[in-house]
Amino acid sequence: MELQNTVKEALNALYHHPDDAVRMQADRWLQEFQRTIDAWQVSDNLLHDSSSNQETLIFCSQTLRSKVQRDFEELPSEAFRPLRDSLNSLLTAFHKGPPKVRTQISLAVAALAVHVPAKDWGDGGIVNWLRDEMNSHPECIPSFLELLRVLPEEAFNYKIAARPDRRRQFEKELASLMEVALDILRACLNISELTEQVLEAFASWLRLRHRIPSSTLASHPLVLTALSSLSSDILLEASVNVISELIHYTAARNSGGVVAHMPLIQVIVPQVMSLKSQLRDSSKDEEDVKAIARLFADMGDSYLELIANGSDESMVIVHALLEVASHPEYDIASMTFNFWHNLQIYLIERDSYVSFGNEASIEAERNRRLLVSFRVQYPQDYADLSREDLKDFKKTRYDVADVLIDAALVLGGEATLKILYMKLVEPGGSSGNGEHSNWRSAEAALYCIRAISDYVSVTEAEVMPQVMYLLPKLPHQPQLLTTVCLTIGAYSKWLDAAPTGLSFLPSLIDILVSGMNVSEDTAAAAALAFRHICNDCGKKLCGSLDGLFHIYQRAMIGEGTFKVSAEDSLHLVEALSVVITELPSDHAKKALEVLCLPAVTPLQEVINQGPLVLGQTTARELTVHIDRLANIFRYVNHPEAVADAVQRLWPIFKAIFDIRAWDMRTMESLCRACKNAVRTSKRFMGLTIGAMLEEIQALYKQHHQSCFLYLSSEVIKIFGSDPSCADYLKILIESLFSHTICLLKTIQDFTSRPDIADDCFLLASRCIRYCPDLEASNSILTFLSDIFDISNSSQGEKYTSIRDNVIIPRGPTITRILVASLTGALPSSRLETVIYAVLSLTRAYRSRALEWTQDSVSLIPSTAATEAERLRFLRALSEVVSRGDVNALTISIEELSEVCRRNRTVQEIVQGALRPLELNLVNGVVV
Repeated sequence: MELQNTVKEALNALYHHPDDAVRMQADRWLQEFQRTIDAWQVSDNLLHDSSSNQETLIFCSQTLRSKVQRDFEELPSEAFRPLRDSLNSLLTAFHKGPPKVRTQISLAVAALAVHVPAKDWGDGGIVNWLRDEMNSHPECIPSFLELLRVLPEEAFNYKIAARPDRRRQFEKELASLMEVALDILRACLNISELTEQVLEAFASWLRLRHRIPSSTLASHPLVLTALSSLSSDILLEASVNVISELIHYTAARNSGGVVAHMPLIQVIVPQVMSLKSQLRDSSKDEEDVKAIARLFADMGDSYLELIANGSDESMVIVHALLEVASHPEYDIASMTFNFWHNLQIYLIERDSYVSFGNEASIEAERNRRLLVSFRVQYPQDYADLSREDLKDFKKTRYDVADVLIDAALVLGGEATLKILYMKLVEPGGSSGNGEHSNWRSAEAALYCIRAISDYVSVTEAEVMPQVMYLLPKLPHQPQLLTTVCLTIGAYSKWLDAAPTGLSFLPSLIDILVSGMNVSEDTAAAAALAFRHICNDCGKKLCGSLDGLFHIYQRAMIGEGTFKVSAEDSLHLVEALSVVITELPSDHAKKALEVLCLPAVTPLQEVINQGPLVLGQTTARELTVHIDRLANIFRYVNHPEAVADAVQRLWPIFKAIFDIRAWDMRTMESLCRACKNAVRTSKRFMGLTIGAMLEEIQALYKQHHQSCFLYLSSEVIKIFGSDPSCADYLKILIESLFSHTICLLKTIQDFTSRPDIADDCFLLASRCIRYCPDLEASNSILTFLSDIFDISNSSQGEKYTSIRDNVIIPRGPTITRILVASLTGALPSSRLETVIYAVLSLTRAYRSRALEWTQDSVSLIPSTAATEAERLRFLRALSEVVSRGDVNALTISIEELSEVCRRNRTVQEIVQGALRPLELNLVNGVVV
């Protein structure tokens, strides 16, 4: 009673106390209370207490539902019947409301049925029990109907902590009782006010994998009621849910396919088609129109193959889908987008296009399919759109672009381009007189033309020259200019391949320069397009390098009205870098100096002011320039020229390393630049690489920046197999790892410094792959994800004994950690990674690994995983050893993982049982 009063007080504080801190405290206490075993009895008592207010009833019903779903195993087996009877009495007590409470109780009963087999439930299972209860309490039929509706839904609710075997069995139990359930629903049709509830429950049961013949369903009273109710405003949504499920059922491959269900299809389709006129009925409620449109979309998705064959009967569905696609409301029109996409895939795979009759009708059909293009046009009130409306508008444009791509794949890029070009040049579509009034239609047409750029051949010579000729004549309205710039970038490959492409480049680059001056958005689009142009037309632009450098330098220093952001300036860096790559080596060195100058000059100026100023400068003021150098070293593919540049710039880099080693952001930027230089220059970096590694080796001892490890791993990848570097790299590796081991002594250290741990693993893995002759401390090997597979590498077999000396003594502990990771220590999103580690361990140590795994799995208590569930996993692991069957292991691991994670209590029990003794480090060796 005291605890019940505390719950009431906490709820009162949560909902009514004026102090936020008190409300938060009450909320935390209530959440903790829900996890206790006392929550069962307290919630049940308060639900049966007639003095409980609505807030208490809602909270307790939610708590009881959650406890049944997640924590049913807390109760002794004999508690089932009293719990079932109590829930049943609550269901009858609340048959008139509150609705939220009744729904939670229904969900709790359904969850109970998922946990408890039909034979233990009694009365032939829950459906028969429910029928008897409805006969005994006819006044409570609405409550029991809600329970009947949620039963099939809960079969697929993974919040219920049921084992996979039991979940599958429950679905089979329900399917076997399908006829009983439909008989109950049919009987309830006699009560007219229950028709909507009956139809909703019928739709829910149709989602089960049942085997009711279509001939039976075609004349079933429930189906006929749903079809006749399509004309009822009140029952429309419930009827649509039923018909939608029937449509899906008739198309399901595991139920015989479309031909087997023709009796039912012939009943459904005419009734649905009769609703087509309502799509344009302005008097209809929008939600009703959405429901009708959903039926047409469902038919399109389900009968795709029939439609693709082009029969006259199926074409009526296509015309209805076109009617939906051209609906002015985007939410309605977009329901068909999935159909058009899947139809495109089917037709492309079949390498055919379905004819729609004569040429005139084919052309009309193509144009109708492209009607969606008007949806991308900027609205008149665009500037006043809220953030949410703006987000919706952008999503609409992306979705329409996808539809246009589907059209291009079926009709061909050139045919689609012609249609869209006509939208561009139609009256009012484009204006070259500087007026902005008509820019919206031109922008919409260009957006669509840009969307299909990947599907227009680079040899297209009819439309694209006209488009490129038109672009300089368009007004520089910001949104239009943004799309113009992006269109130029999208067709960069066409510009490179077209015989007339070179003649267009000067005027198009002028447009891009204008874009860099108008606004941040246009500058971003222009910089991106500039990168594409230089990437694809680099050879054509080599002779215009001086002009390109002029644009580049003005943008880098922000001269005049240039509005290119620091991030977008990297596009320009890449663009010029690619053009320089096309130059001969001697010219490339000089051009590279000019390219680096806008980034080097400000860095040198800061360094010249002394260590104090360099130390106080913000990271952003340094990294903006270092990142540009990093991109230059990445994209200028002249290894020797880049190596020379790095050698010249090394004094600047060293000054920043020495003074800013404490600054993670600057160090990451600088190490990225060095990494890119190493990747590009490779062995040409020999003169600078020694100084660079000495620098980071010394700085890592003091500042422990993880990027130093990452840069070292890149050096190992390039120079690891070079015998002349062996002695130096060995010293580097041992130095880095000796300090890393001091940082990662406990599991908590790994948690607090995941960056160090991650880059340590990477460095160790690269040591194994690229320089196995360098033997670092044996403790390194316990970190390695690749160590189990070392014998599979070209040179690794001779190091198997070293690996075994490290792994075999620690095999039981490693395996125990892996099993713990599979069963809840790591998030389920990491399951694939852990599975691979288990596979590698098993392949490397075979029967020994099986023994380790069996010992680890045996630690899982039977309350968490049954012997059968554990044996299934071990049997699958054994199959890997004997036959290499990986698929069976993956499935069994996923099921064991689900069993051991099914609720918090079970997960804590499993992890407590599997948690190894705290790892300790003694003299640098894990023991």
